[in-house]
Amino acid sequence: MLTITNIRNNAAIKTYIAKADEALIALGYTEHSFAHVTKVADFAQRLLLDLGYDKRKAELAWIAGYLHDIGNVINRIDHAQSGAVMAFRILDKLEADAEELSTIVSAIGNHDESTAFPVNEVAAALILADKTDVRRTRVRNPDFATFDIHDRVNYAVKQANTYLTQDHMAIVLELDIDSSISSVMDYFEIFLHRMLLCRKAAEKLSLKFKLIVNGQNLM
Repeated sequence: MLTITNIRNNAAIKTYIAKADEALIALGYTEHSFAHVTKVADFAQRLLLDLGYDKRKAELAWIAGYLHDIGNVINRIDHAQSGAVMAFRILDKLEADAEELSTIVSAIGNHDESTAFPVNEVAAALILADKTDVRRTRVRNPDFATFDIHDRVNYAVKQANTYLTQDHMAIVLELDIDSSISSVMDYFEIFLHRMLLCRKAAEKLSLKFKLIVNGQNLM
């Protein structure tokens, strides 16, 4: 049986995550290493637990979250699909149950916004965890003068908080943005498709999705 511990400690998986992030460094992308995948995995697991899903489904969400970006070791383009195939091979060798394996690879294969869709609850949790990880520490370009708009938008985020409302009716992404670095509209322009995807994912979990930036309700 797959466990969080044996996935976290798997040497090959550690290598794929590290090498995938190395490729993204070369391409000039924001951080996609252990900080990101662990944050995504933990959030996806906690979200399903908080919504009352069973412990095992939440563990599958953690595994999907931890593995979701390994496809970047092959290429950024279609990394969700290549990552799903890689995850299938890894988990099949670990003798994963076919039903659980199907859930995990479906979630990974449907997490990238170009082709994403919340095909199941694990996929929905993964999408919400991944697309709400916006933070200054993900920017690795040391030269502010050469920031592209994605660097500026991420660097402008002074504080980010994603949470369930007390009544468990909505999931909220609340951002505090330094508007001298990036305007609120820049953020909305760059991440509009991601935020619409978050709304679909939230609906899969019977939630509403809300975006609050500098105190303004944008969604």
